[in-house]
Amino acid sequence: MNEAKDMTANPAPLGLLGFGMTTVLLNFHNAGFYPLDSMILAMGIFYGGLAQLIAGIMEWKKGNTFGTTAFASYGVFWLTLVGLIILPKTSLGFAGPDKQTMGIFLALWGVFTLAMFVGTLRLNKALQVVFGSLVVLFFLLAIGDGFNAQSVTTIAGYEGILCGASALYAAMAQVLNEVYGATVLPLGPVKKR
Repeated sequence: MNEAKDMTANPAPLGLLGFGMTTVLLNFHNAGFYPLDSMILAMGIFYGGLAQLIAGIMEWKKGNTFGTTAFASYGVFWLTLVGLIILPKTSLGFAGPDKQTMGIFLALWGVFTLAMFVGTLRLNKALQVVFGSLVVLFFLLAIGDGFNAQSVTTIAGYEGILCGASALYAAMAQVLNEVYGATVLPLGPVKKR
């Protein structure tokens, strides 16, 4: 009996790039380099949101529960975040979240990310850096918003730039390693027991 060979592409670089680039841009804002504008919101909708959601669906097709859960969840996170920013500015009459509520929202994502970080302990060191730094980012942002502590949000911005950059590295490592058929950029494989 012939077994079908999976010929579908690896969707992880797409998801990691959508996450990484959007995270870097938003955290340049959080660090105070420029105001929140349509560039960040559009990236949140299309690359951070839709591209990650597509990557999550592609991971499902490959049977990767971790990838499906991560990319689909963070894709919807970006869409939700943009909705929380845009909906109060429409004529629909929706109120925006207050600072404390936003802190709870971000803390809940921090708890989710902590659980996902535990999953990376079986994957590779590059993803451990991405998810570990994302845990720190969510909790810093939760503290910054929840306690209206702008200095903490600014620190989160710098940490978020590093988090996003680590996702860009992990994405490009996977692309280049596959293209060259060799380790061009190491991911730091983890020994599985």
